[in-house]
Amino acid sequence: MSDAPSPGLVFKVDNHHAAGCGRPPGIDGDSSNRYSGYFENQWGEQAVFVYDYETDEATLWMGDASWDQPIHVVDPKAQGIVLGASEALWLEACWKAVTPTREYLRAKRNSPTADGGT
Repeated sequence: MSDAPSPGLVFKVDNHHAAGCGRPPGIDGDSSNRYSGYFENQWGEQAVFVYDYETDEATLWMGDASWDQPIHVVDPKAQGIVLGASEALWLEACWKAVTPTREYLRAKRNSPTADGGT
C-alpha cells in the first residue's frame, strides 16, 4: 500500500484469478445509478456485486465461477450457485445496503404522480 494519497482514486484492485477464469467485468464504480461492492475471501477469490437502480437488477461476478458468467441476484440469493458462508454474508450486506434506496425508487416509480397523474 502506498503512503502517498492518490488525487482521485478511492479504491483499486487487480484481478487475482488465472486467465482461464475469464475476463473480469471492469465495473465503473462512479456510476450514480449503481451500487458496487467488492469482496475477497481468505483464498484470494474475488467477487463483485452491482445493483443497477434504473433497471432494478442485481448482478454478481465471481472469478472462481468464471468472470464471464454474470450471476443474477434475487432477494439476496445468487441464482444457480452455492456461496460459501463469508460470501453469502457479504452478499446479504450488499443487498441491505441497496435496500433503502431501492425501496424509495420503487415507491417513487409506482406513485400516482410518477406518471403525471395527480
